[in-house]
This record gives sequence, C-alpha cells and structure tokens, in this order.
Amino acid sequence: WKKSLSLQPPLNCDQSTCRVLVLSGTVAFLLLGPFCIGLMVYLLLTSLWPLPALYLIWQLTDWHTPERGGRRSSFVRNWKVWNHVRDYFPMKLVKTSELNPNKNYILGCHPHGVLSIGAFASFSTEACGFMDLFPGVRSCLCVLGGLFKIPLYREYVMATGCCPVSKPSLKHLLSTSGQGNAVVIVIGGAAESLLSLPGVNTVVMKQRKGFVRVALEFGADLVPVYSFGENNIFRQVIFSEGSVGWRFQQLFKKIMSFSPCLFVGERWFWMPYRCPVTTVVGSPIPVPKRPSPTQEEVDHYHGLYMESLVKLFNEHKASCGLSDSHELRIV
Repeated sequence: WKKSLSLQPPLNCDQSTCRVLVLSGTVAFLLLGPFCIGLMVYLLLTSLWPLPALYLIWQLTDWHTPERGGRRSSFVRNWKVWNHVRDYFPMKLVKTSELNPNKNYILGCHPHGVLSIGAFASFSTEACGFMDLFPGVRSCLCVLGGLFKIPLYREYVMATGCCPVSKPSLKHLLSTSGQGNAVVIVIGGAAESLLSLPGVNTVVMKQRKGFVRVALEFGADLVPVYSFGENNIFRQVIFSEGSVGWRFQQLFKKIMSFSPCLFVGERWFWMPYRCPVTTVVGSPIPVPKRPSPTQEEVDHYHGLYMESLVKLFNEHKASCGLSDSHELRIV
C-alpha cells in the first residue's frame, strides 16, 4: 500500500476541485444524517413547524417504500461529482464475466473498509460504468435499514438506488421486482470495518451464511466481489481487546448494529488517502431455487462462495498492486 501512495497518478480534474468534492462527500456521508435530524428538530421549534410536521406525516405513509425498491434516480446516480470522486483515487470497476439480465444475483462485496467507498462508487453511482459493463442489469447496494428512518436523508439514500439489507427488502428485489437485479451486500458489515487496516486483507465470512440462504430461497446466483485498495483509504485507530475504547465499540455495535471507527485521512482529518481502488466482479456461482434450503445446502454453497472469493483474490492481486505472496485471510 505504501507503493501505491508513491505511484499516485495525476488528477484528471483540477486538484483543488477534486479534493474539495471528495472531502465534502466524506463529511456529508458522516454528518448529513445528524444534520437532517437537527434541522427537523430546529424547524419544529420555529414558526415553520408545519413544514417538518407535514413531512413527518408523509414519511409515515411512505415508511415501507425503501423495502419496496425505493426511489432510485438516474439523475442523482449520474451526478458529475461522482466522476471527480472516481478520478481522485482513482477507482475502477473490472468485469470478469457476463451477468445475464434474465437472472437475479446477490453480489457479496469485500472488504467493508471504513466507509465502503469502493462499493458505493461502483454500485450506487454510474461513475465506474456499471450499466455499460453489465447492460440490462440494475445494481442495488443494500445498507443499514436505520438510514431510511432519518428524515430527508432517506430521500438522498434512496435516490442513489440503495435499499435496506432486510429480508422484506431482499424478497422484493429478488422476486417481486422482476429479473436483472444485482443485489449488492457488504457481507462483513460492522465487524469487518474494525479490521480495516492498510495493506491488510481480512474478511469476516466464516459464520456469515444468511446471504447464501436468501440466494437459495430465491434462486439468485452468487457473485463474489473484491475491492482491492479499500482498506488503504483511511488510517484507523485500533483499540486493544478489552480496552475502554474497544468495549465502547462493542456496546455501540450491539445497540446500533454498526461500530464507530476512529479514523483519520491524509489531511484535514477526513480527507481520504489517494490510493487506487479496483473493484473486481467475479463469475456467477449457479444457485438452484430451494424455498426451504437445508443447512447442508447452505453450507455447501457457502463453501463454494468462499472458494470463488479466494480464487478471485489470487487471480487479481498482482495486477492490483499486491505481491504474489499476499494471502486473503477469512475469519
């Protein structure tokens, strides 16, 4: 990863513009939700209170929309700002096999990293050209359901094509929403985010079998995806097991379903390091439809998925800046 820092390509856009846009995007990702909550509370305490009140009433009537496919916007997904974010690192989406638009897929994305910027850029925007690489297939990044409960912020999240990573949402995408859906799940989740260290490639997978069960229930093929360089974007402060910081992270994760990471960037605290991020989409693993899959079937396809993920990693690690001796660690 140090080599990737020293071989940074020149920016294709104005350097100051790219940095400001990337920093703004990072700050918005982290603080826009709390800002929206604060704005609604503030407006409720002013003479403008009818506006947030009406919105909240409407939100209640619209409560289940995120689990019914959301409201994706091609306008938002094609914002030019995403191209600047892509060019800053830079980011690239690599196709290794065709995806049949007459089938549905579950794409397991690894690793989580601190903010999953590679997954967002590749599957929630068109900056990396997903629709051009896989014509007829719609990508949908599934994220924490709590984000869709935040007033105003939920509209932005849905506009990028994101949906909750919940059973009703997955059921809609894989059965009710027709064919040609690529449902993207960052499998490692909060546990994996705490293992995000530069130069380290560790994925939390051995006990994560729920996505395999869902794939069997709906007959969706499994596709491994690996974002090389995702863990190099930020530097995370790792607390030793048993420390006060570690216990706070575990308690927070138990309550909120995700862990707060203490991390820093290259400059201005949250400015990401300019490290190439290459997201490689592997070959589909054919999965039969089993409305009530047995544990043996789940274990079998889970094992096939892990084998395919390791194979994908080994085949592309050298071209993505890693040494041939580098191994993927699965925990």
